Amino acid sequence: MSLQDQFESALKDSKNLPERPDNMTLLKMYALFKQGSTGDNTGDRPGMTDFVGRAKFDAWMELKGTSKEAAMQEYIDLINELKDE
Repeated sequence: MSLQDQFESALKDSKNLPERPDNMTLLKMYALFKQGSTGDNTGDRPGMTDFVGRAKFDAWMELKGTSKEAAMQEYIDLINELKDE
């Protein structure tokens, strides 16, 4: 199975995890997904009142420079780890 296929499979699996991950793990999942699917974040940081948007933006920005392939693999590994808990 190709990396892209594994990534898409992990995305489907992420919707059916045995229990809801904590907020920090959800942010990590979001950031790895965005980096793996889109690449580096190029948008503007959301305003001060958009706490969730800022947290997501900051989490994604921390991965700047990470290759799409590396982010995909990290996402796959994280989802597999969460499935086994």
